[in-house]
Amino acid sequence: MPLHHGPHPPQDDDRDRRRLAVNPFHAAADPLGGMTEAPPTHRIPDTPLPPETAYRLVHDELMLDGNARLNLATFVTTWMEPQAGVLMSECRDKNMIDKDEYPRTAELERRCVAMLAGLWHAPDPEAVVGCSTTGSSEACMLAGMALKRRWAARNGDRYPAKDVRPNLVMGVNVQVCWEKFCTFWEVEARQVPMEGDRFHLDPQAAAELCDENTIGVVGILGSTFDGSYEPVADLCAALDALQERTGLDIPVHVDGASGAMVAPFLDEDLFWDFRLPRVASINTSGHKYGLVYPGVGWALWRDAQALPEELVFRVNYLGGDMPTFALNFSRPGAQVVAQYYTFLRLGREGYRAVQQNARDIAGSLARRVAALDDFRLLTHGEELPVFAFTTADDVTAYDVFDVSRRLREEGWLVPAYTFPPHREDLSVLRVVCRNGFSADMADLLVEDLERLLPELRRQPHPLTRDKGAATGFHH
Repeated sequence: MPLHHGPHPPQDDDRDRRRLAVNPFHAAADPLGGMTEAPPTHRIPDTPLPPETAYRLVHDELMLDGNARLNLATFVTTWMEPQAGVLMSECRDKNMIDKDEYPRTAELERRCVAMLAGLWHAPDPEAVVGCSTTGSSEACMLAGMALKRRWAARNGDRYPAKDVRPNLVMGVNVQVCWEKFCTFWEVEARQVPMEGDRFHLDPQAAAELCDENTIGVVGILGSTFDGSYEPVADLCAALDALQERTGLDIPVHVDGASGAMVAPFLDEDLFWDFRLPRVASINTSGHKYGLVYPGVGWALWRDAQALPEELVFRVNYLGGDMPTFALNFSRPGAQVVAQYYTFLRLGREGYRAVQQNARDIAGSLARRVAALDDFRLLTHGEELPVFAFTTADDVTAYDVFDVSRRLREEGWLVPAYTFPPHREDLSVLRVVCRNGFSADMADLLVEDLERLLPELRRQPHPLTRDKGAATGFHH
């Protein structure tokens, strides 16, 4: 998340810039009582406010946020059933870490891990170890830590040494959490660049970057850049061949932040999970295509050998022995309960129907965008319910950043961004179709886009000067 510096000018104690009073009707029975001046915004007020007044002030300011349901940039769930909201409200005061005090919440977490182990074809579901997290970013950090510790144990005669630095191989399209992991845990990030129309990792190129200091290779099941799956089975095959030639045994972690909750239901014949012996661990975001409000993620390891025991803390906490492996400690149990509710509520067939509907809408919307002739599709929503597109070669009056800006004026949040090395020349728009984004809403998006195009075509040239600042979208 971004770092914030404050307070912002004007300072609250600047009497020459006294803020206007809030609406008197926000006060209690006497509409003028105590409402002569609005409270400060960058220091704690001296006196309390009535709860309705405080609520109204915060509520009104938040109206300036974008509409989450119209946010086609985010993979995060923006709609759940009211019953799920009630359950979350009932559990928001339960601390997930207090397993002695909330044993049933802890049991629901354990059941979710078991369900995911079965969903991802673990050879022995009873041997799988896993936990909930605040999201895929934390789950990836945990998986990376396990990879590094396993590598260090295998190389104890060489590491730690000043001239030995572990490395992690990945595509340049990875989510920024992997770059953070490498920075925080002092691991060299070896990234396979994009080439031509290949927008994710190339298995053979990844294998060629591996050496005796490689702790693992990350495969992405659903790239955030374009929604495509990376070929995890081909990656494992390339690493099998590498082991035959060199003896190097390199494990694979699958970052299934989105795809691990799509592929099991829609692409059952796709081998990417624990059916591949080289896959040591998998993560997913329950709050993405797991269909739960943020934030909850899941990290699973094939067996106890894949998660070194020394990373698991056994804490005598509030009178009980509690094994824990997470970066965060205290957090609400509400999201874990909501995940279990959603697993029960939908089952396999329900998940399949929801994800298929999202993919159908993505495919239909992609075809309609392509039919406008101003755009060229990079992906078609055939893997993740996500597609990316750019302007056609003959479009010179505007660019994707102009389209994004104009759609924002209509309420739609459609990110425009430039691809990483070696395809910085390519700028695209990306649409994420999630549960809650209906066919009717897709119709409205196309209608707005069609209405904007004539004006965009009349521009003398693209209006965006600083493409880096043209969008708030960051991976």
